[in-house]
Amino acid sequence: MQIRALLLRAWLLGVLLVLVGCASLPPFEAQPPTSAPAVAEVAQTPLARIARADRPETPGLSGFRLLAQGPTAFNARLTLAERAQKSIDAQYYILQRDVTGLAFLRGLREAAARGVRVRLLVDGLYAPISEDLYAALAVQPNFEVRQFNPLPARSGPLPWRLMRSLGELRHVNRRMHNKLFVVDNSLAITGGRNVADEYFMLSGTANFVDIDLLVSGQAVGELSQTFDDYWNSAEVRPMASLQPVPEREEAARRLDAAFAPLARDLYEPGLDVLGLPSVKTQLDQGWLTQVWADARVLADFPAKIRQDDPEAAFADSVTQRTLAQVQGARDEVFIVSPYFVPGERGLALVEDASRRGVRLVVLTNALNATDETLVYGGYSRYRERLLKAGVKVYELGAELVVRDRRLGNFKSSTGRLHAKVAVIDGRRMFIGSMNFDGRSAWLNTELGLIVESTELAAQFRQLIDERGPGAYELRLDEADGAMLWVERDIDGAETVRRQEPGLNPLYRFRDWLMLQVLPEEML
Repeated sequence: MQIRALLLRAWLLGVLLVLVGCASLPPFEAQPPTSAPAVAEVAQTPLARIARADRPETPGLSGFRLLAQGPTAFNARLTLAERAQKSIDAQYYILQRDVTGLAFLRGLREAAARGVRVRLLVDGLYAPISEDLYAALAVQPNFEVRQFNPLPARSGPLPWRLMRSLGELRHVNRRMHNKLFVVDNSLAITGGRNVADEYFMLSGTANFVDIDLLVSGQAVGELSQTFDDYWNSAEVRPMASLQPVPEREEAARRLDAAFAPLARDLYEPGLDVLGLPSVKTQLDQGWLTQVWADARVLADFPAKIRQDDPEAAFADSVTQRTLAQVQGARDEVFIVSPYFVPGERGLALVEDASRRGVRLVVLTNALNATDETLVYGGYSRYRERLLKAGVKVYELGAELVVRDRRLGNFKSSTGRLHAKVAVIDGRRMFIGSMNFDGRSAWLNTELGLIVESTELAAQFRQLIDERGPGAYELRLDEADGAMLWVERDIDGAETVRRQEPGLNPLYRFRDWLMLQVLPEEML
C-alpha cells in the first residue's frame, strides 16, 4: 500500500484521535557525528584501485555505468558489499522484508562481521516492517542503524501508527525519498530503486522498470557528504532510542533465522542489455566499464521536511535545479517519471519551452500500470493541455511493456515505470530519486545527479524509447477532441483505443472524491 492511500485513510480516520490520543517521540538527543572515510584511508582498497584504474588525466571527472536490469542492479550491490574493506553507507526510502531486502541486510551483516563499518539509514515510514531486524543489527559490532523522521506512534499496524501520529503531521507526510549505496567511499549506486523484490524483477505480479547509476570518481565524495549530512542531522534517531534492542546472542539468533533460507545472488545473463559483463565479473578481473564525464550531485537538505513555506522548500531543491536544466534546453527534453503532476508552474514552463521550439516528450505510467491511481488522477487533469501545448505524451502500458525484452524478463508479471530521468538536448541527463510532482518539490527530500555526457544519454535512449512497443502514445481526436491511446506493435502497426486502458469507473469516482480533499502537493 502506497503512502498517498495510507495518508488519506489515516486522514479520514483522524476524527478518532480524540478517542485514542496522539503519540509523540521522546526528546531529540544529538549523537556523536561520524563521516565517510577520507580518500587516503581507502586509496589502497581493491575497489578504490579498480575505480580509478582507467580514470582520465582530466581532474574532477566521474565514472558512470547504467544499471538498467533488475538482477544486474541487485547483484552489483551484493558484489560491492562482499568486497567492502572499510565502510558501507546505505540510505533508502523503502527496504522491504522480502527476498531482496533480507539478502541485502545479510550482505551488510556479513560485511560488518569482517570489520567493515556499516551505517544504515532508512526512512521512518516503512521502517516498522523490519524494526525487530534493525534492532538486532544495531547491536552487532561495526553496525549502526538510524531512522529518518520516524513515526511518533511506535506500535501497531502501519495505518494505526499513521493515524496516531497525525498530531505531528510533519512526521507522517514528509519523507526521505533518497536512494544511495556507497562502499569504501570509492564506488556508489544511486538512482530510482528502493530495495524490494519488485525493483529487481522478483515479484510474481508487477515489476518496475527502473534504472540506477554505478558511480566512481569525484561524484562519490559528494554523495558521501550528502549521506553524512543526513546521518548527522536532527531529523534522524538511532534505533536504540526508538525500540529496545536485544542482547547480542538473541540478536544473532534472530538474524540467523531470518537470513538462513536465502540464495546468495540473483540469476543474470552473461551480458547485460548494453552488452556489458556483470559488475561481479568485471571486478573479479580488476576493471570496470565506465563513461567518464562532468557531473553535479543534487541533494535536498535534511531540514527541508521542516519547511512550512512551500517557496522555501522549493528554493535550491533538487526539483528546482532540475527544472532549471529544462528551462535551459534548446532542442529537446525527454522526461521519464512514473508520477508526473506538473502543476500550473510546470505547465507554464512546458508551454514556454514549446513556444521556443523545444521538442518535449513525457513518458509516464498508464492507468493500468500505475501503483498510485491518485497521482494518475492528478496528472490526468493536465493531459489535454500538455498535448495542446505540443508535448508528446506517452504512457507505459502494464501488458505492453513486457514485450520489450530490453527492460527485463517480466515472466508472468506486468510492468510498471519507476525510473526518474530527464535527458536534455541529448547531452545532459538527470537521474535520481525525484519525481516530477509536488511531493518531490515541496515535501520529500530527494537525491540525484546531472551528468554531462552524450554517450550516457545515448545509452539511456537505447534502453527506453517512447516510440517502442511498450507505451501508448496519447493523441487528441481531430474530429471531436477526445483522448486517444495509440498502441504500436513490434512492426509499427497502430491500434487506436478510445477507452482509457485500465479504467474502472468506480475507482475513478473514488479517486475523484479523494482529490477534492487532498492537496495537489501531496500527490
